[in-house]
Amino acid sequence: MIKVEWLYWLVGAVFLAMAAQMAADRGNPRRYGNAAFWGLLGASFGYGTWVADKSAPAAPLGAAVLAMICLAGFGLTGRGTPTTAAPEQRAASAARLRSRLFIPALTLPLVALVCGTLLKGVRLGGGPLLQSGSETLLGLGLGSLVALLVALLLTRERNPVVALTAGRGLLEAMGWSLLLPQLLAVLGSIFQSAGVGTQVGKLITRVLPDGSTYTAVAVYCLGMALFTLIMGNAFAAFPVMTAAVGWPVLVTQLHGSAPVVLAVGMLSGFCGTLATPMAANFNLVPAALLELKDQYGPIKAQLPTAAVMLVCNIAIMSLFAF
Repeated sequence: MIKVEWLYWLVGAVFLAMAAQMAADRGNPRRYGNAAFWGLLGASFGYGTWVADKSAPAAPLGAAVLAMICLAGFGLTGRGTPTTAAPEQRAASAARLRSRLFIPALTLPLVALVCGTLLKGVRLGGGPLLQSGSETLLGLGLGSLVALLVALLLTRERNPVVALTAGRGLLEAMGWSLLLPQLLAVLGSIFQSAGVGTQVGKLITRVLPDGSTYTAVAVYCLGMALFTLIMGNAFAAFPVMTAAVGWPVLVTQLHGSAPVVLAVGMLSGFCGTLATPMAANFNLVPAALLELKDQYGPIKAQLPTAAVMLVCNIAIMSLFAF
């Protein structure tokens, strides 16, 4: 059986290999900070296996997270200069391959789909081929490996270290913000465990008029967008607003259709994603990678779309959920 922890070990090994490259980059004055940040992250993937099976304490993982926060917060990380092909070579390769460049990118979701559907029930040696409950995640990992192999064959590159070096350059360009979605999703779980959603629900139900369906819908959708603006992640806002308004008011009291309420509610949160710098991987990182003059340019361009979508979501939920 292929276990999901093997994928975590592989991801950790990749981060550790990139950290070693960063430490050897003498052209980067912050190379040791970079290496420490991503090395701690890579080591955490391996150590997390022992924490999950309760054979090791979780405290070192918490210490690693705090150390990573200090490294990023005090500006001890920075972009290096990985050795890559010359711009002329990249342009010539792109002109030769043209639309075939998309083949590796399309290979990844295709393999993930096959693993999550066709291989889900396959058994080997008396047990499942893929660890039960993790087929899609394993498909993503296997898809990444297949896509890498396809890319190497397509570009006629014989040295796989080139892919590692290119990935390291992208990793350093994105920086610590690459981890922001995961951290914010954890924050949402913490808020839910602390009962923030319940308390917000009590406050909202006190001011909501009894039986006012459309007002409750507007509050839920606007609340999802607002909490996402603050937290930067709709998945972090979802448990809070759903526990406050979505389930107790719209579904339980007003008998709304749960699939419609929850699906449109999440989409309303994505409207907030379009309009917040907290969603750094969506809004700030692309601006940095494209070297835009205005780092908030994507947000400014997306604001009208976000506003229109939010109004449409309120209308869709009002019409189809009740």
